[in-house]
Amino acid sequence: MTNTLLFTIYLVISFTKSFVLKRSETILVALLALLNFTHILDFMIMMPLGNILMPKWELTTSQFAVIVSSYSLAAFVSSFAAIFFADKFDRKKLLLMAYFGFLLGTFGCVFATGHYTMVLARVITGIFGGLIGAQVLSIIGDVIPYERRGQAMGLLMGGFALASVVGVPFGLFLANNFDWYFPFIVVAVVGSFLYPFLLRYIPNVDAHLANPIDLNQRVQNFFLIFSNKTQVTALVFSMLMIMGHFIIIPLINPYMVYNVGVKQEYTPLIYLCGGLSAMITAQITGKIADRYGKRQVFVASALVSTIFIFFITNMPTMPLFIVLLTFALWFSTATGRTVPGQAMTTQAVNAETRGSFMSLNSCVQSLGSGLATLASGCITYSDSNYAIHNYNILGYISIIVILLSVAMAYRLDRLIMLHFIVKA
Repeated sequence: MTNTLLFTIYLVISFTKSFVLKRSETILVALLALLNFTHILDFMIMMPLGNILMPKWELTTSQFAVIVSSYSLAAFVSSFAAIFFADKFDRKKLLLMAYFGFLLGTFGCVFATGHYTMVLARVITGIFGGLIGAQVLSIIGDVIPYERRGQAMGLLMGGFALASVVGVPFGLFLANNFDWYFPFIVVAVVGSFLYPFLLRYIPNVDAHLANPIDLNQRVQNFFLIFSNKTQVTALVFSMLMIMGHFIIIPLINPYMVYNVGVKQEYTPLIYLCGGLSAMITAQITGKIADRYGKRQVFVASALVSTIFIFFITNMPTMPLFIVLLTFALWFSTATGRTVPGQAMTTQAVNAETRGSFMSLNSCVQSLGSGLATLASGCITYSDSNYAIHNYNILGYISIIVILLSVAMAYRLDRLIMLHFIVKA
């Protein structure tokens, strides 16, 4: 296992040699990408397990949606609390503390025996997981200059793609051939082996502590965020991005199996093909966004993604190769809007308050994904054969929300440009 992890780190670093990131930046971002891999995999693997857990525990779509959303809503609570203390600590120490608790919570999921115990395990995992995303983005924002941040975000999003390419297909393979809880064991073990590398190679990120901010000032800063048009726009933009994506994500696997007719043993291929295309797209998009503009790349990717969303959520029985091709293209366009979108969001705030803002951003994203997941469970329902009904309605809602995020991207881009002009 240790040799495998070392080899994976080597591959990730070797893959990034064509980047203009400095060596120390490359190592940092590669490790954070691997951390992101385990963090995202824990969250992602829960959703494709729907076609296994729904019949096993006799769950309705709304009950399964509660299980999935419990992580996001718990993450919302913890990330909201972090707004008032995130900038008080070294970002590395806070990240490592949160990651340790996250791994314990993930291992606890193995012992769930039904709806309520799984919700409890996911809440515990989400409380710590909610602190991770903001710290990762804050570290990137503090260490990587803006002119290279698109590439850094692209590599970081590679952790998401790696979770899709390697983690989810392998996790589903284990779940299909052994038992549903095996993916959580794998995440906990891989994260445990990664932890010493994070401890050694991530530098202390404490420059923001040179001018410490007391609690009263933090509260004032929190309310100041809502008086800053740029930051408010960035938060709304971020929430729309995540809601447009997660309104359809949780029930994709049950829909593919029980509606489209994809055999359960072939479902790992959906995430394998989608993840491979997303991994490639994440790296290319980062470079293109840095060169031609983050807003332009976001808008183009978002508009094209709506075509595939419509097709997926209205998909009849189709040959497997068409399903795989569709998901490969959709994953690519979804990644193509997320990479520049995240880079735009990090530029909406100064370094002094980036930890609090990114905690609020993570909070908003968790709330958005949790609400979108709950909505998907309320709007849809399953019959006695577990076929999903009203899934096409989720697709229409997703398209509307994504179009709203496009409009918000134009506004955010203008406000960021005005900020630079005034600052100059």
